[in-house]
Amino acid sequence: MTQFFNTVLIQPILNLLLWLYDVIPGQDIGIAIIALTVIVKVLLHPLTVKQIRQQRAMQELQPKIEEVRNTYKDNREEQARQLMALYQAEKVNPASSCLPLLVQLPIFIALFQVLLNMLKQQDFSLLYSFVPHPGQIDPSLFGFIDLHNPNYAMAIIAGAVQFIQSQQMFKTGLTKQPPKEVKGSEGAKDESMAAMMNKQMMYIMPVVTVIVGFSLPGGLTLYWLTMSVLTVIQQWYMFKTMQPKEPSGPPEPHAAPAR
Repeated sequence: MTQFFNTVLIQPILNLLLWLYDVIPGQDIGIAIIALTVIVKVLLHPLTVKQIRQQRAMQELQPKIEEVRNTYKDNREEQARQLMALYQAEKVNPASSCLPLLVQLPIFIALFQVLLNMLKQQDFSLLYSFVPHPGQIDPSLFGFIDLHNPNYAMAIIAGAVQFIQSQQMFKTGLTKQPPKEVKGSEGAKDESMAAMMNKQMMYIMPVVTVIVGFSLPGGLTLYWLTMSVLTVIQQWYMFKTMQPKEPSGPPEPHAAPAR
């Protein structure tokens, strides 16, 4: 498994990063990391578009979802069946919003290994034969921002950008917000609980980003900061240009089984 991970992710990322380092004028590893982040973001763009469309579809479906939950509040099994039928009719997958994060996580882990081996140990044993050996790499951005050791300022900025990114989602309504009133139904209570957790995560995740950034090499924090900035720009553009989709009518509910 380790060999597979090395061959599929770590080795390609290392070679792409060193190729960028070689071809970009100035041979700045920090600029190469930024360029690599842009490439990863472009490759993940279709998944992000799908994620936001699914989140918007879920937002538009909320009244129908609540109606199903109220109708079958005393029969959780039938409620789950009716919700699945609604999701299938509207072509909505609630789990798809996690896909970009799940794809990006192994890339993040692989990049951590690359930076650890390349910047700290200067290990280029996984270099492809057609990629020039870089020699000794200066682990800095613009010659003075240290990417070898943790960079506290960069970690704080990354946390701030993460907060802006979360606020974008709240302002567009794609992240559930706590309702002003909680109805008596179990479904409404579940919605309220999920909304409160989402609001807490909007503040917790930036703090976690800063804390983790304090312990990571500056090069990895630079990747995370650049990815967050690109995500803010991407979300702003998509929220501005993407038109809401009118949901089709709900599926005809099946009669609840007699008990």
